[in-house]
Amino acid sequence: MTTNNPTSAHRPNAPIAYTAEGKQPARVAPPRSSETKAAFKTTEFIVYVVAVVGVLIASFLVSTTDAHEDYFRADRAWFYIVLLSIGYAACHWCHVMAHESFEDPEVAAVMNRLFVNVKVDREERPDLDQIYQTAHQMLAQRTGGWPLTMFLSPDGAPFFGGTYFPKQARYGLPGFPELCERVAALWQEKRAEIAAQNDEVLRAFGRTLPRPMPQPLELAPEPVRALLDTLRANFDARCGGFGAAPKFPHPTDLELCLRKGEIEMAHITLKHMCEGGIYDQLGGGFSRYSVDAQWMIPHFEKMLYDNGPLLGLLADAWLATGEALYAKCAEETAGWIMREMQSPEGGYYSSLDADSEGEEGKFYLWTKKEILEVLNNQTNADIFCSYYGVTEGGNFEGRNILSSQNNKTFLSNKFNKPVQVIDEILRDSESKLFEARKHREHPGKDDKIITSWNSLMISALIKAYRVSSDLDYLKAAIKAADFIENRMSSSDGRLYRIFKNGQPKLNGYLDDYAFYVNSLVDLFEVCPVPHYLDRAIAHTDFMLNHFWDNEQNSGFFFTSDDHEELIIRTKNYYDLAIPSGNSMAVLDLLRLYHFSNRDEYLKRSEDVLRAVSSVARENPFGFGQLLIA
Repeated sequence: MTTNNPTSAHRPNAPIAYTAEGKQPARVAPPRSSETKAAFKTTEFIVYVVAVVGVLIASFLVSTTDAHEDYFRADRAWFYIVLLSIGYAACHWCHVMAHESFEDPEVAAVMNRLFVNVKVDREERPDLDQIYQTAHQMLAQRTGGWPLTMFLSPDGAPFFGGTYFPKQARYGLPGFPELCERVAALWQEKRAEIAAQNDEVLRAFGRTLPRPMPQPLELAPEPVRALLDTLRANFDARCGGFGAAPKFPHPTDLELCLRKGEIEMAHITLKHMCEGGIYDQLGGGFSRYSVDAQWMIPHFEKMLYDNGPLLGLLADAWLATGEALYAKCAEETAGWIMREMQSPEGGYYSSLDADSEGEEGKFYLWTKKEILEVLNNQTNADIFCSYYGVTEGGNFEGRNILSSQNNKTFLSNKFNKPVQVIDEILRDSESKLFEARKHREHPGKDDKIITSWNSLMISALIKAYRVSSDLDYLKAAIKAADFIENRMSSSDGRLYRIFKNGQPKLNGYLDDYAFYVNSLVDLFEVCPVPHYLDRAIAHTDFMLNHFWDNEQNSGFFFTSDDHEELIIRTKNYYDLAIPSGNSMAVLDLLRLYHFSNRDEYLKRSEDVLRAVSSVARENPFGFGQLLIA
């Protein structure tokens, strides 16, 4: 989910590429899960399809209702536009658009009359999300987000794109039903122009793949220096983080800072994050990002893929700085993960929603009156409110997001109590409020288990174990790894992407293999059982056999060679919210080379480095994990 600020881009007499950037829409109560399921029946969505593009849609789209059967006849499929909506369970604005438009009978009637409607979970199908986010950026000349709303030709080529669209025209955007009618009309009137644009989009996709460099590989320090220079230039010296609001954590870049002696950038950023509203001060764990520069106001969804790397970063930062705050937040974050996000079998769930009771962040917000009622002690309530910046007016829609605003020495002087007593009052108050919060309606939980995200958490727990020697962290990591190996893996080294409702499904992507192999090697280093190394090698060999680009020898594709054919087979090198699969695979190959002495591992790691070396030298931003490797 992105904080959407809608505007529109319109070129007269040409296809329109709509996006949602500009003014933030008013908050709308999202539907609950049962309502969401009803929405897919109102609008005839094909939910979580195995494939959407590349060949005749008639070949493989499976409808959730009988109403679609005539859509899939080969003689009709080529006349229908595909409306593709990509989102995810914890996305606030995905719920808003579903509530406003997809559940509305009049809007649904328009969609069902004009389009084949396809709903995709980006966490299950990151390959489709990558393709169509890139297409949106090409068409709109700006970044996308979620929900992603794309209009496709029947062969899967995208020709219009946007993110959130309101039901009624506002924010400079057309209403969604109006937009649907306009797109359908353009499809009928401008078919030749759209076909020409589609050809150019496909050619542009081809240009995104780097070509191998013929010269010998030369490893030089310049890309690392250049990336650090870029980070310094964009660093917020007062509040930490890089760039302006909204602010994302960038754990890979902060990890590079720690490793290369730029501790101050990492320290300032992490300290403000741990003291800010982006961190759950009562329960542990980080929200996905902050909408302000001070890390005060989060977007409240909590994602496993953020909290794994951040937990590992906290452990490393504690070693580098000795800052007790990092040890505390690492312990609390690990506690939240094991308490609330680990399934009975050992795997970790994906995310918590931003919303509860129809309101964004309500689960985490407090009024002064509520705090006094729970603590039942005016002095203790005053101390807690002073420390966490709680006011009568609040800092978020009349309520308060907790964030550290005063140090304990200040409170000691203000309330004439020793620092130790202040600390005890705060800890006791936090505990009571945490217990009281348990009785609120909790945010929705996405209980699917994703291999790559679980692997990030396994590695993080092993880091926390190395630092703390707490066996609970090691046991939790082993339990998760055993779950993946026993329930999401096959004997030949194949991994599955998703585990849900008691079953694994969908072939794994490069990230699933690369991250899981890394976590197995991490586990082997602290628990030297040969099985972990053997399985790491088996999964690596499968990755080499099925993901490697044998024609260009320039790295790994995101999808395996037995994946369904899409409009392009992507190959990603840049870090985004999580490290790129190719960067992590390089680290895997180098680590396994030292354990196995297999020359192929070293050669393939060098091939990837050679393929991206010139790009990384010219623009190192986005190559943090590769430079760490």
